[in-house]
Amino acid sequence: MGKEIERKFLVSGDDWRSLGKAIRYRQGYLSSTKERVVRVRTIDDSGFLTIKGITEGLSRLEFEYDIPADDAGSLLDLCEKPLIEKTRTKIPIGELVWEVDEFFGDNAGLIVAEVELEDESQSVDLPSWIGEEVSGDPRYFNSNLIKHPYTSW
Repeated sequence: MGKEIERKFLVSGDDWRSLGKAIRYRQGYLSSTKERVVRVRTIDDSGFLTIKGITEGLSRLEFEYDIPADDAGSLLDLCEKPLIEKTRTKIPIGELVWEVDEFFGDNAGLIVAEVELEDESQSVDLPSWIGEEVSGDPRYFNSNLIKHPYTSW
C-alpha cells in the first residue's frame, strides 16, 4: 500500500530555474471527488495511472501504475477538462527532492513547489525561493485546478 506525505508551497522569484531540468507533464482526471482521485498522466513518452485517497493532514493513500503511453493519451481524451499542463523541475537539496511545477493554459501564472516526506513531523529546511505554505488549501490541489483554474481566481 502506498502513502503520500507532502507539503506544498508557493514559489517566490526565479532562483530555482537554474537548479534543474524542466520536464513537460500533461494530466487529467477520470474522477476528481474529494474521497478519491483517479489521474492519468503523460511524462515525455511514458504513461501513468494514479489513484489517490482522501487527504488526512498531510497524508493520503496513493497507488501509481505504469501504463502504455498510447493508452494514457486515449484516456486523457476521456478526462474532465481542462487538462493540467505544466512543467516539473526536480531539485535535490540535502536528502529531499523539491518538485517545482509551473502551470500553463488555464492555470498559467501558478508556480508551486512540493516536497515528499517520510512522516508528517519531519522537519524541512526551506530554500530561499519558497514562499507561503499552501498544503492545507484545497484550491492548490491539481484535481481542483480543473474545476477552478488559477486564471479565474
